[in-house]
Amino acid sequence: MKLYYAPGACSLSPHIALYEAGLPFEAIAVSTKTHQTSDGTDFYTINPLGYVPVLELDDGERLREGPAIVQYIADQVPGKNLAPANGTLGRYRLQEWLTFIGTELHKSHSPLFAPNTPAEYKPIVRERLLARFAWVNEQLADREYLLGHFSVADGYLYNVSRWGKLVGVDTSDLAHLVTFQERIEARPAVQAALKAEGLIK
Repeated sequence: MKLYYAPGACSLSPHIALYEAGLPFEAIAVSTKTHQTSDGTDFYTINPLGYVPVLELDDGERLREGPAIVQYIADQVPGKNLAPANGTLGRYRLQEWLTFIGTELHKSHSPLFAPNTPAEYKPIVRERLLARFAWVNEQLADREYLLGHFSVADGYLYNVSRWGKLVGVDTSDLAHLVTFQERIEARPAVQAALKAEGLIK
């Protein structure tokens, strides 16, 4: 398999999932500015939408969208328990979290990264994001992981929650979230993904 990623982007989530799963894969960096891969390939020929992540399977099929990719990865190694079994309520709880993280947290950061967002709009975005993270903090008050055990949703939440320091969303007062971030970051697979992307030494 091949994972197309950009360092620190939302593709960190499937990068973590691949290391957690222990599956063999090749990581290929993509520039978000030039939309070229590390070998100079036009990334639009791989994903016409131009964004990461993309997971290319061994038969050449390609999957887009992080929540779909991490579930595919988890299903390749059911014994690792990275996702509850399909058809169970637990799986729908996982999808509930992946959807929330994707729509309420991930995409809500977009205006803060966009250079053409009006300055007066950004405080509104930050306030809304902080309220969503405060809700997540409450959910983590009585659990170490979103589903009670580590799952691909935890990797995604960790990924997205790292962006606050880049865009002025200060979650340092959210004690349960901070502890969660530290717990996830200490996992060997997460350390491996961070090092592979050059995010830590």
